[in-house]
Amino acid sequence: MNVGRTVFSQLMDLFPLTEFRRLVAQHGGEHKVQSFSCLDQFLCMAFAQLTYRESLRDIEVCLRSLQSRLYHAGFRGLVSRNTLANANEQRDWKIYAGLAQVLITHARKLYAGDSFSAEIEQTAFALDSTTIDLCLSLFPWAPFQQSKSAVKAHTLLDLRGNIPSFIQHYHRTQQRCQRAGMNCLLRPVPST
Repeated sequence: MNVGRTVFSQLMDLFPLTEFRRLVAQHGGEHKVQSFSCLDQFLCMAFAQLTYRESLRDIEVCLRSLQSRLYHAGFRGLVSRNTLANANEQRDWKIYAGLAQVLITHARKLYAGDSFSAEIEQTAFALDSTTIDLCLSLFPWAPFQQSKSAVKAHTLLDLRGNIPSFIQHYHRTQQRCQRAGMNCLLRPVPST
């Protein structure tokens, strides 16, 4: 019988908890929260991503089957589908956008010393854009053509380590800034 820690809890030891709590406080993520904290929400979504869960029901069923071990994995509250749906809808997305930037900064530091496959001394980036098709009945705020919706995503990829440095998305009414106009949003990165 296994008496050690779960792989998930060991993986979450690498999570920058101090920065996450700072972001939650900065954006008021715990305002009027009684039991299901932002950390519980993040743990649920991270668990769902790592275990390929496809729906809120799937997440709930899987976590309920592991209920006796949830505390040891870092969960402090009971996970229900309605609570998770409300948290996903009402919590400020800027918490997780800031967390992504913190994680990207940590990853860039890890890859800073790696050699680049080409003989280039400086940092190199690749800029790409793609259109993500959506269902018009579910996403009426993003019309693309008469019968479908879509959003356009621009990604700036740091070629040293394949780390996204910048991601911006637009729907059709916001698409004033196309690929050529992305320069207004990009900030130069100092050489490492």
